Amino acid sequence: MRPGLWMSAIMAVLLFSGSGTHARAHSSDMEAAFGNTVLSHYPDGGWVRHWFERDGSYRASFSDGRSISGNWTREGDRLCLNDIRPRFLVSRFCSKFTQVRLGESWAARDPLGRRVRNELVRGRSH
Repeated sequence: MRPGLWMSAIMAVLLFSGSGTHARAHSSDMEAAFGNTVLSHYPDGGWVRHWFERDGSYRASFSDGRSISGNWTREGDRLCLNDIRPRFLVSRFCSKFTQVRLGESWAARDPLGRRVRNELVRGRSH
């Protein structure tokens, strides 16, 4: 997976929630994500699976075998990933988001303007 795809995955996942200001205080806004998987599909065939937890933790698994972890927080109309490990390009990344329901897919663009298709799928696919 190219370095840009890693950042694409971060951008893609940040587009799926509701409103609020802090992960634990507004976890009900994220309820559809808990116990499920945000799956990001890229034009080159790569994918990323993203998992959000009620306690504010986050992790992701890439089609090339890499993984990252961190914490998520709500900050106004943005969802932010913080303390991303291993640190690749940034340790924190925020983006505006749109609320979706289980089974829905949505188009997004990564920081480089490339298109990506995301979907919120039932269960914890690994």
